[in-house]
Amino acid sequence: MATLRDIAHQANVSPATVSRVLNNDLTLSVTDQTRTNILKIATDLNYKKANHQNTRFQKHIALVQWYSESKEQDDLYYMTIREGIEQQAPTYGFEITRIFHNNLAKIPADIDGIIAVGKFSRPQVQQLDNLTHNLVFIDDDQFADGFDTILTDFRYGIKQVIDYFFAQDINDIGLIYGEELTTDKLRVIHDFRYDNFKYALSKSGQFNHEFCFKGDFTKESGYQQMKQAIKSLPHLPHAFFIANDPMAAGALKALQEANISVPKQVSIFSFNNTALASYVNPELSSVAVATTQMGTSAVDLMQDLLTNPRHVAKRIDLATELIFRQSTI
Repeated sequence: MATLRDIAHQANVSPATVSRVLNNDLTLSVTDQTRTNILKIATDLNYKKANHQNTRFQKHIALVQWYSESKEQDDLYYMTIREGIEQQAPTYGFEITRIFHNNLAKIPADIDGIIAVGKFSRPQVQQLDNLTHNLVFIDDDQFADGFDTILTDFRYGIKQVIDYFFAQDINDIGLIYGEELTTDKLRVIHDFRYDNFKYALSKSGQFNHEFCFKGDFTKESGYQQMKQAIKSLPHLPHAFFIANDPMAAGALKALQEANISVPKQVSIFSFNNTALASYVNPELSSVAVATTQMGTSAVDLMQDLLTNPRHVAKRIDLATELIFRQSTI
């Protein structure tokens, strides 16, 4: 069985420091990196596991998701974020309770913190804040109201897609994007991919609002919006940027039914790069979002929120990466 000395040796600190970190001593002056390193080593050596049930420092965290469990199966983006949270939680001895579809009544009264994944109206945020001030939001910018927030950098990834199409001498670029409501239907969720797409194309005078089609992020919506584009436009754009992989898969189906070749006649670039992007034919080029890291970063923020008396709210934007597959030339 691992001892404090074993952990101290690997962490290059004293056993006393290890003991105080594992006992959540907030008066101990060590860097966040040192504290995290000690906790990870303890987990790797099964020290925490051996003492997990007896420690009074275990924290109970609610993972609140705005999607239902069944809908999550259709959108792997949120599933991968959740998996990142669940992978990182044991590092800090967090016990996770999953709450789907904003069923806030199921959140335990004695909760230590809440990681909220998805989109939330102001009344929903207030309800969460009434349960605990220890809140971390993923994929919803609540930083202006003083809450820790993890986001994706839309602007740079979309700019890279537009620059890629321009480099291929493709200037007529369409967009299929989405709009949703929070579960209480009190807030319309605007798709910031539209804003960044419009901004990137307007700089060169290439934006055409007639090439933009709004759906709801589902595969069926992508299918219907592409059918509408094929029907309504005299000339289909030579490329489309599509806001997520399910919509892009639906759009591919509509193009195939119309005997429009991808990428020979129309190139497709999707967003999120979930496993679905590799399952369709042709495989989708997609902007990779660091979904797992979004989850792990939220857990790291929660640990700091719970243990660091000098904690200040943070807004973290994670970078994206272009993944090229068969749907682009």
